[in-house]
Amino acid sequence: MISTLIATNSDTSDVATIEFTSGIDSTYDHYMFVLTDIHPETVNQYLAVQFNVDGQSGYNEEITSTFFATNSQEAGGTDATFVYQRSHDQAAGTSYQRISARVSADADESTSGIFHLFNPASTTYIKHFYGRTCNDFGTADATPVKYLESAYSAGYVNVTGAIDEISFKFESGNMNGTIQMYGIA
Repeated sequence: MISTLIATNSDTSDVATIEFTSGIDSTYDHYMFVLTDIHPETVNQYLAVQFNVDGQSGYNEEITSTFFATNSQEAGGTDATFVYQRSHDQAAGTSYQRISARVSADADESTSGIFHLFNPASTTYIKHFYGRTCNDFGTADATPVKYLESAYSAGYVNVTGAIDEISFKFESGNMNGTIQMYGIA
């Protein structure tokens, strides 16, 4: 597997979305997005993704997906979990797809991970994707507890048109961080 860096979204200080609007084409059948220290400005947010078909407007493509997460206490508690989260799935939905567990807005909290998109230039087949993110999350009650959470998302974009744009955002508020797009050969 050979990866080629295509773009780095470097202007990501206090922005609502991080978008890639060029460079996704038939050059590669597999694109990988590396998410580094993506930090929300609003408490308890989920990082999400949506796509746009060539020649269309708006990020509102139909997605069918699944989502599950694991977590454990930073202090080594015994309440580790592995949870399928049906409320994060879509069944022919057009919302942004959650790809991270909740992320707090504390200065020492962010999410990082990798997101894969397959065969986006195809005008015959649907487009599969999967992602994995990892972040820490802290409760804000009287006795705060910190957790390490890993989220796993997968699914497909139910379109046969070529996808040429992708958008990442938190469900509310602005964010900081870096996302790099690679073509995989």
